[in-house]
Amino acid sequence: MTPTSTAVEHSRARMRLTTLLPLGALLATLSGCATPSGGSPGQDMAREDQFVFLDALEPAEFTNPPGLQVNAPMPDPRVGLAPGMFDAGEAIWNMRMLSTTPPQERFVGSTNSDLAFTGKYAIQGNYNGVQVWDISDPVNPVSVVTFYCPASQSDVSVYENLLFVSGEGFGGRLDCGNDPIQETVSHERLRGIRIFDISDIANPEYVANVQTCRGSHTHTVLEHPGDMENVYIYVSGSAPVRPPEELPGCSGALPEEDPNTALFRIEVIRVPLADPASAAIVSSPRIFEDLVAPPRHGPSPVDETGEQAEAQRAQIEAARAAGAFVFEFQGQTIVLPDQFVTPQLDSIVEARGGEGPATAADSAAFREMFTNMIATMTGGGGGGGGPTQCHDITVYPAIGLAGGACEGYGMLLDIRDPANPNRLAAVADSNFSYWHSATFNNDGTTIMFTDEWGGGGGPRCREGDPMEWGANAIFTIEDGEMVFQSYYKLPAPQTAQENCVAHNGSLIPVPGRDILIQGWYQGGISLIDWTDPANPVEIGFHDRGPLDAERMMMAGSWSVYWYNGAIVNSEITRGLDIFGLVASESLTQNEIDAANSVQLTHLNSQGQPIYEWPATFALARAYLDQLERWHGLQAQFIASARSALDSAEQGSGVARRDTLRGLAASLASIADGSGDPDKVEKLADAVQRLTDEG
Repeated sequence: MTPTSTAVEHSRARMRLTTLLPLGALLATLSGCATPSGGSPGQDMAREDQFVFLDALEPAEFTNPPGLQVNAPMPDPRVGLAPGMFDAGEAIWNMRMLSTTPPQERFVGSTNSDLAFTGKYAIQGNYNGVQVWDISDPVNPVSVVTFYCPASQSDVSVYENLLFVSGEGFGGRLDCGNDPIQETVSHERLRGIRIFDISDIANPEYVANVQTCRGSHTHTVLEHPGDMENVYIYVSGSAPVRPPEELPGCSGALPEEDPNTALFRIEVIRVPLADPASAAIVSSPRIFEDLVAPPRHGPSPVDETGEQAEAQRAQIEAARAAGAFVFEFQGQTIVLPDQFVTPQLDSIVEARGGEGPATAADSAAFREMFTNMIATMTGGGGGGGGPTQCHDITVYPAIGLAGGACEGYGMLLDIRDPANPNRLAAVADSNFSYWHSATFNNDGTTIMFTDEWGGGGGPRCREGDPMEWGANAIFTIEDGEMVFQSYYKLPAPQTAQENCVAHNGSLIPVPGRDILIQGWYQGGISLIDWTDPANPVEIGFHDRGPLDAERMMMAGSWSVYWYNGAIVNSEITRGLDIFGLVASESLTQNEIDAANSVQLTHLNSQGQPIYEWPATFALARAYLDQLERWHGLQAQFIASARSALDSAEQGSGVARRDTLRGLAASLASIADGSGDPDKVEKLADAVQRLTDEG
């Protein structure tokens, strides 16, 4: 498939001969200023709804972007790492570990989930509540509060003094108590969004909750630029519909039986900032209408033939014989790990006032509950077989778009009316099993979706697992449509004892490039350059060995995000990791410094901010490094430009200003004849802004 993105057009342009002014023009004092390149992503999106199938697309060649030299360690040090909890073998490349901090005692053994950030704090969700860390010193994170309030999966977001937490599990209580609810109907159950006031972050104040019919598996906070009095929450709930006796108005019927069914819709909550306690659902958009069953792939070849398949079948049968909970999920057989099952059974025993081990009746109750949940998540129940809910929605308010990762489809949504998102396009792909999350590039021209093949509980990065399954899919956005470009999957094979599949990540604000840091559960974390959407390439990683050498146990990177120079990783079992980037042949120190010059007041990765860079010498040098890497300017000109920047930085007053003006004017005048006009214009603008700053 031929890519059509701006980045690829520029890569072709780099093959042209470069026309330059005489080198002496660099240091001449010239009048006038370079014209900033300006421009913002288009706002006039196509309104015609459409969806297409991508049926078993062949992946693009996994090659490097033109001129990007990546010499990955060989053999790959991630293969064969020793198992362990806090003493597992580790491999790291082009990153450095700043700290790793185990969970606080009350959260040990409970699943760590997603992350949000505000000020100097990282807020880590946990199935038992919320952990707040002070990460102002990333080498030594400090626990601020371990707030106990169980309700899986405690997806977290922040805005100003407000913290929002998802609750979907059946045992969650309105009062945050530790006595799980197991009754079929209970008015003490919490399934929806909790709202806390964190003005005093060490003492969160529970101010409100908004109950929903299917709970909140994840949620997205939308800070709409046209509404400064409210924030909006898009709620994605994948659990079975609760009975109307518990929450009036809830219906699990098909649309033809009940047009007000809680299926086939999302919930939009409006939160008045002046009175968050009055937050309420304002709409339930039916963005799934008319979608049919998506194409599916079957089992992995690893699970069908050969020694690994036989061993896998033997393990499954042994698990069945031992009374383990075994389920079919998207054509795959999943054995639920003990660390997931045991707390659920314990809560059932506690709810009925029992003691000792779970009974057969307790096990049957859990099995029924989990079977219903899987059926609902996979759209089991008709309605044409299309998705009944999104797993996650990423909003990008600056461009008026959202990316919906909606079980069997990836969607593009118009969110200019925040209470009424509208589907623009949808794509399905037989190589994808469960569309899990989405990330836009900074200029909004490309979107990446992740595939949580197997639901995150199984090993899906083994030798022999198809590279197109459990991967990322990258699309360019062209006239409101999503055009497929390539797949990316973690290149290092993992063991059968490691749950591994694509999961959560975020952009790193390296100017002029699209770089993502992403978690892969026990596959570790991967640093990906997808500037050329047809040719994504790994440029860094960190990985640990399996949690256990003999059996698959849940662990690994749930989510990893960049925030104000730190790369923060929520490790499901082991706690909190913080990394820094290391300069390499594929990422210079200037690019890292320019990225770290971006300072955010807060970050919800699913509420994607637009990155803007302050005027710094690092920014100008980062663009120069890129022009050198991709041959956008002749070497002599790059050397002279660097010399001019050095001279200006060391100078002051009129001499500094004149040197920068001269350099900016020279760059602007030769941009059109260069190998990469857009990048040269960005460089000229960065230099001119330094003049204005001075």
